[in-house]
Amino acid sequence: MADDLLNSFTSGPDDQGRFGIYGGRFVSETLMPLILDLEAEYERAKTDPSFWAQMDDLWTHYVGRPSPLYFAERMTQHLGGAKIYMKRDELNHTGAHKINNVLGQILLAIRMGKTRIIAETGAGQHGVATATVCARFGLKCIVYMGAHDVERQSPNVFRMRLLGAEVIPVTSGRGTLKDAMNDALRDWVTNVRDTFYCIGTVAGPHPYPAMVRDFQSIIGKEVREQIMPREGRFPDTIIAAIGGGSNAMGLFYPFLNDKDVRIIGVEAGGKGVDDRMEHCASLSGGRAGVLHGNRTYLLQDDDGQILEGHSISAGLDYPGIGPEHAWLKDIGRAEYVSITDDEALAAFQLCCALEGIIPALEPSHALAHVIKIAPDLPADHLIVMNMCGRGDKDIFTVAKHLGQDLKT
Repeated sequence: MADDLLNSFTSGPDDQGRFGIYGGRFVSETLMPLILDLEAEYERAKTDPSFWAQMDDLWTHYVGRPSPLYFAERMTQHLGGAKIYMKRDELNHTGAHKINNVLGQILLAIRMGKTRIIAETGAGQHGVATATVCARFGLKCIVYMGAHDVERQSPNVFRMRLLGAEVIPVTSGRGTLKDAMNDALRDWVTNVRDTFYCIGTVAGPHPYPAMVRDFQSIIGKEVREQIMPREGRFPDTIIAAIGGGSNAMGLFYPFLNDKDVRIIGVEAGGKGVDDRMEHCASLSGGRAGVLHGNRTYLLQDDDGQILEGHSISAGLDYPGIGPEHAWLKDIGRAEYVSITDDEALAAFQLCCALEGIIPALEPSHALAHVIKIAPDLPADHLIVMNMCGRGDKDIFTVAKHLGQDLKT
């Protein structure tokens, strides 16, 4: 890889929201003024010290940042290879990384005078975070969630309703994250005056991919600071799970220009990445197309119709990927692999048994890849994986797949 490319890794997107050929703004004329207003407000906020002072205060005193960087000693001993650290973002208020970004977007909404917040959610963590921050600031909250996800993520549905949000089950398609995002966009088009759309990942029309990345990059910034007193150097490898890709982009972005840091994103391989498309590994098994306002890698048929895909993890059950990830794949700065449902379940159980940490199924995919590669790496090799969510929400799904009845 040419060194001159490294200097440009953190300069994107361009003024049209493009990362190479990916990204952009593919939206209706009705939404374009809202998108442009949001972009302008974010540009003002980025240079406003009072905005970041409020963010830092809330990150510290409401979210509980910085999250710990934890040495997984027993996991390291068990695997017998690289030294494994976990970035413990599951310890954030609401139990995942999602609130890092939601805080920023809600503060922007308030600056813009918006009083009605809509969001999409898959695993429910973005919905819970949005409902939480809306409750904190007294804003109306509507969350669109696929009917299939409502069923398999019932604890988070109850949490959202406790927090005052209206949860709308989406029955179109397969009733998952893609369908929830479709309905949220329809809502936005018809409620342009008072509504702010809080997107949960690094996808959607510009400026969302870059804006969400910027808010989530607090993860990687903290890792850079935390690893130095522990090891005296940066990690050799950083790993994160990818659905739309916000937790991964948050970890990766501050390290993109560090050419000696290997970057690995882990997609949902479902039942295996093959022609049946019973997976959600769009970078491994998809091709470029347009969905939800941006051009990126997508699971689609020969006619360009979006395929449903499959993952045991509701948060990774999305047929696309953030456009910056697509660009990083094409230029070779990051590697992308896939992990099956069964491998993620095995990693989930091992983490519980060895570290006393119940992970969400999303980071269980990242951990499964750590389990694959760590034994073959030297003992002085440093791996940091992002433990981006806790597993409370997934215990019913895991129990079902393990053949256990929680009612007995």
